[in-house]
Amino acid sequence: MDPNIIGAEHYNIARGVQKILQDYKSLQDIIAILGMDELSEEDKLTVARARKIQRFLSQPFQVAEVFTGHAGKLVPLEETIKGFTKILNGELDHLPEVAFYMVGPIEEVVEKAERLAKEAA
Repeated sequence: MDPNIIGAEHYNIARGVQKILQDYKSLQDIIAILGMDELSEEDKLTVARARKIQRFLSQPFQVAEVFTGHAGKLVPLEETIKGFTKILNGELDHLPEVAFYMVGPIEEVVEKAERLAKEAA
């Protein structure tokens, strides 16, 4: 990736996403042996954000609609960057990770989280 080609914001957010996912991967052995309870609060936050990122990367593609049952979504690059920015900045830490799965833009995550909360109540 070259910030001169993709732009500084895109580059910085992509690198932030990569770092969170790499940090999560390095924590997986500790989690497997000791469990989540033994992680520091900072590491727990890293794990939570990484799992949300992984699910947010599951954008439903139109070609997969037959297999997933989810209507395909086309999310513009700017919307994708905005979504990952919010995840990295902790603006969505209060939302459950399941809300990030198979959605389009970040606004759908919020809508899905609200819908899930209503169903649970």
